[in-house]
Amino acid sequence: MKHLYHRLQRLGRLMAGPFLLTLLASVVTAHGAALTPDDCIKCHDKAPSDIASSGEAHRTEVTCIECHDGHPPTDSDIIPSCSNCHEGTAHFELTNCLSCHDNPHTPLVISIGENITEPCLTCHTDQMAQLQQYESKHTQVSCSTCHRSQHGMIPYCMHCHSPHSKDMQQQDCLTCHKAHMPRQVAYPNDVPSSQCAACHGDVLRQLQDNPARHAKLTCATCHQETHKMIPQCSTCHGEPHPEVMHKNFPQCGQCHGIAHDLNK
Repeated sequence: MKHLYHRLQRLGRLMAGPFLLTLLASVVTAHGAALTPDDCIKCHDKAPSDIASSGEAHRTEVTCIECHDGHPPTDSDIIPSCSNCHEGTAHFELTNCLSCHDNPHTPLVISIGENITEPCLTCHTDQMAQLQQYESKHTQVSCSTCHRSQHGMIPYCMHCHSPHSKDMQQQDCLTCHKAHMPRQVAYPNDVPSSQCAACHGDVLRQLQDNPARHAKLTCATCHQETHKMIPQCSTCHGEPHPEVMHKNFPQCGQCHGIAHDLNK
């Protein structure tokens, strides 16, 4: 009987260990389930601060516990996949979200690496269509070549391109050029002639040196709206000569050989 008693006592000790571990796990789990964001702040001060300043929907729509379900030591895999919530668009099907959204607590503070184009195309399809339809050197570079370092950054054209004239300001480039189709040049009629002179300097000097009324006009007065647009003289002048002269010389240029110097 004494021998049986000792065997039962030893068996009880062996069973007590797993029982206590199970009890401890249930206590920790119960404690974890009751955690609130106020508990998280006690240890994690940076993440709540980031969310408060730039958390966007991560601040207003979810809590810490909804993303980080559980807590060590009972739960070790507490970093969720972005696709758990973000789905339904081509952009959300991309992998490696953290290559641009490197801090999930500030999801719209986006750092863009080098030679990035494919992720951009999931949203910015119109811009790519323009680049492909109107080919230029811009077509040959990645999106992040110009829009580098931070999402939404609009670069100055003069970071790469020299200005047409010394008096040009950074914002003047977009008066005539569209960034994604830069060779489709269109401009208002008040664009300064000095900007045209970067390429058409001889023409402008010829215009300014002749005594005709054209000397007082800007380039865009005649060459309106679209680059390389050649106007008809009759648009402004009508038919200033006798009818017989217009009949014998139907083209103004037959006499007035150079529109920028009517004496020639």
